[in-house]
Amino acid sequence: MPVHPENSAPIYLGLMSGTSLDGVDGVLVRFPETADANNTAAMQIIASAYLPFDDALRQQAMALQQPGENEIHHEALLANALARCYAACVHALQAKSPASPICAIGVHGQTIRHRPELGYTRQTNNPALLAELTGVDVIADFRSRDVAAGGQGAPLVPAFHRAVFGKPGSCRVVANIGGICNISILAEDGHTLGFDTGPGNVLMDAWIQKHHGKSYDQDGAWAAQGHVIPALLQQLMSEAYLQLAAPKSTGRDLFHMAWLQDKLQNFAQAQAVDVQASLCEFTAQTLANDIVRHAAQASHVYVCGGGAFNHYLMQRLQSLLAAQRCPAHVCSTADLGVAPEQVEALAFAWLARQFSLRLPGNLADVTGAAGARILGALYPA
Repeated sequence: MPVHPENSAPIYLGLMSGTSLDGVDGVLVRFPETADANNTAAMQIIASAYLPFDDALRQQAMALQQPGENEIHHEALLANALARCYAACVHALQAKSPASPICAIGVHGQTIRHRPELGYTRQTNNPALLAELTGVDVIADFRSRDVAAGGQGAPLVPAFHRAVFGKPGSCRVVANIGGICNISILAEDGHTLGFDTGPGNVLMDAWIQKHHGKSYDQDGAWAAQGHVIPALLQQLMSEAYLQLAAPKSTGRDLFHMAWLQDKLQNFAQAQAVDVQASLCEFTAQTLANDIVRHAAQASHVYVCGGGAFNHYLMQRLQSLLAAQRCPAHVCSTADLGVAPEQVEALAFAWLARQFSLRLPGNLADVTGAAGARILGALYPA
């Protein structure tokens, strides 16, 4: 990011812990004073921090992904633990830049249920405790208003992607490959389409955890050693969600280990490494298909999230696009001035700023909501 001199422009802090359940990313960012000057050249990331979740917190969050006993109690305990983890990340950022007064913290929370078709989404968090621990205004619960307006409540990042990464006269795609993969198609004419394409890293992470005790497949090295099982890939690609029209969103409510085990019923003799290769191909294929379907002439696909560090996945995505004669160059959002691991946290800092300015944070064409809405709820310090 370009370095700007110190000034009085507002500073926000964004926190994001995603579907991968690895930890919390935080950024401290100075935005321009004018609301319409939203681009990477006009913003300054002052500091960033990453705080990994310990095993106990991760297991708490994983347990709440599925129905269980005494859920309300366990969710409340997780919310408190998350707030303390978030506060530690805030304090780490404040220590890096003690002279930077923060207008507000934008925090997503941890999604434990996402059922917009039933009219609800749940991101567990204790923003009141976070405000108490940090002494800073907290803006949270960004998805609920969109769902209340008939939307999916997700993905929310396309509005941010359009604001900071859009280029007039150019078709770009931003692919956020976290546990789940979502894309923002930034069309030449200013129109934006966005939705969840399907699994990102969630199935690959679960499979390597099961077989090697690792939380993720570094660089996609294990997947690269295997061979795709065509019949298994076909079975994975048969998932009905993939055929739904946008607006649509998904999560661990659908894509989890039990879903995968069901798909593997006829592949009991398959080598684990070949399953991993097939899962990587599944993520790449679903993403490539949607890019070609909606943005066949895109010049670039900018990847953020943990998937940007999976070199094998990036290679497979590029190859699949080329095979379908899509000219897009696959690269990281670092090429646009924002490190791939910072994009989502930056988006929630931006959403907090939108709330503070009483400006909409959603795109109704993306989520299916009845219209533009101001997103979030304020917990004053």
